Amino acid sequence: MGELWRLWNCSEVCSFHLLKPTVLQLSKHSKHVANLELSKKESKFMGHSLHGSYEAVQAILQKMQDAGFKPNSSSITSVLQAVTESCFLKHGKEIHSFVLRNGLDDYDVYVGTSLVDMYVKNNCLSSAQNVFINMKNKNIFAWNSLISGYSFKGLFEDAERLLDSIGEEGIKPNLVTWNGLVSGYAMWGRHKEALSTIHRIKSSGLTPNVVSWTALISGCSQNENYTDSLKFFIQMQEEGIRANSATVSILLKACAGLSLLHKGEEIHCLCIRKGFVEDIFVATGLINMYSKSGKFKSAHQVFRKIKNKTLASWNCMIMAFAIYGFGKEAISLFDEMRGAGVQPDAITFTALLSGCKNSGLVDEGWKLFDSMSTDYNIAPTVEHFSCMVDLLGRASYLDEAWDFIQTMPLKPDATIWGAFLASCRIHKNLAFAEIAAKNLFELEPHNPANYVLMMNLYSMSNRWDDVERLKALMKNTGVKNGPVWSWIQIDQAIHMFSAEGKPHTDAGKIYFELYHLVHEMKKLGYEPDISCVHQNIDEVEKKKLLLSHTEKLAITFGLMNMKSGEPIRVIKNTRVCSDCHTAAKYMSLIRKCEIFMKDGIRFHHFREGECTCNDCW
Repeated sequence: MGELWRLWNCSEVCSFHLLKPTVLQLSKHSKHVANLELSKKESKFMGHSLHGSYEAVQAILQKMQDAGFKPNSSSITSVLQAVTESCFLKHGKEIHSFVLRNGLDDYDVYVGTSLVDMYVKNNCLSSAQNVFINMKNKNIFAWNSLISGYSFKGLFEDAERLLDSIGEEGIKPNLVTWNGLVSGYAMWGRHKEALSTIHRIKSSGLTPNVVSWTALISGCSQNENYTDSLKFFIQMQEEGIRANSATVSILLKACAGLSLLHKGEEIHCLCIRKGFVEDIFVATGLINMYSKSGKFKSAHQVFRKIKNKTLASWNCMIMAFAIYGFGKEAISLFDEMRGAGVQPDAITFTALLSGCKNSGLVDEGWKLFDSMSTDYNIAPTVEHFSCMVDLLGRASYLDEAWDFIQTMPLKPDATIWGAFLASCRIHKNLAFAEIAAKNLFELEPHNPANYVLMMNLYSMSNRWDDVERLKALMKNTGVKNGPVWSWIQIDQAIHMFSAEGKPHTDAGKIYFELYHLVHEMKKLGYEPDISCVHQNIDEVEKKKLLLSHTEKLAITFGLMNMKSGEPIRVIKNTRVCSDCHTAAKYMSLIRKCEIFMKDGIRFHHFREGECTCNDCW
């Protein structure tokens, strides 16, 4: 919604209006020199004060009246625009009251439009509507503002009704009108209607512009429909519309969500050609894309080249360190950020605590958690509490994690119990696991991952009756295991390996290679972890089933087709099982290569028989 809500610079607008001698109506006894001097002073003062208290604005208006000035529509409009930019609704209402008290409630088209705009952008649609209805004359800006307001609230019937009414006033909708609808539909996940609106733009005789298409692409990305984002980008290019920096920053988010490294690299090249890399949003998007696509070094290189780093760019890089298990480096970067005078926010601490939990830094995690409220006045959210439970649990402090849950000021939600259950799986603590699972089955009864984790624990203990009980519970509750898949990109082709789908065309060659790999792995001490199989069948059959796990097949295919020494990058949509995790370590050792695996939980970087997660995930 950024482009549609972009406002004029308040000090420039105020200065422009207040320094014009025609803006203010002078009283008969006013001295022109004194008036001009006052306007200059107040223009400068207003430009610097509107981000502070309303008293400054009130004082300016009072001084103007005391000096014989009667504020007219231009000066009121200037103040309203500045207040709108500052998002101070209380101040805007005071200005509205000032308008009413001083008999300016005829709602000159500019004052009325500014009031509508101010109320819309401060989420007060009813007030905006009241002002709009009472406006004697309405320009296209007033119509656009209210239509956008309805759209962004998801009130599409009202927005469409208003659009139909424009013609009755003899006003023709412009691109901004239509783009407001496109943005609203896309933001609310109604992508068919958004695309249909782009076609309606063409039917109206106008040409959809980069804002129209970017709004559609952005809405898809916000709703995690990343594939559609890229599909609509291709359509945009076919229409001859060139992407801008806003477009590519959104596309980078889509590439990050899908871990499409090659596509992300293509967009990076586009950014270099078009000069977008200097844009801080694009640079931050590149960090996010590279870090989530298994290319950490490239993410770090982009970060170091940013001249004026924002809090968002610092946070993004700290999180990159965190997801790769570089907790100490994340803390060092945090110290560097503070040294640069940038204050952290809640997102910073989520990244830091994630780094601590992924690296087993218990003492450091406690210090950071405590410092949130004591040093930075940041109230921990459930996300921060979840990180602490995860940190303590993974480090084998299950009793402490349990006590932490019992004493935390917030009611434990599914993320808290999920973190606790995952820790119980690591340390094979069935007693605590059953407590966590009981809560999870109540909070999110249709999440299959919770049942799978518990079945994993029961199968480790040969409690097959409990495994069958959970399977029956899933069936009775209507819980279905979602599709399990892994994929790898070779050149420009994506190769998908599904647990239930059609076998890969090279399945025979892949299994042949995998058998040889397992034979080599066993010589070094590898033993298949049959506890990962939740069927009560004999060991031979369990070992066969383990060979069909999608991540094993994807890694093997990569080893067969990638150049020697080139890293293998595999994406899996669910948590990697312990057997495949162990197998990946052996594969990296035998083939002397790096393997990056992004599973449903975190990144794993396998190298020389080790993983950055330290076997805790």
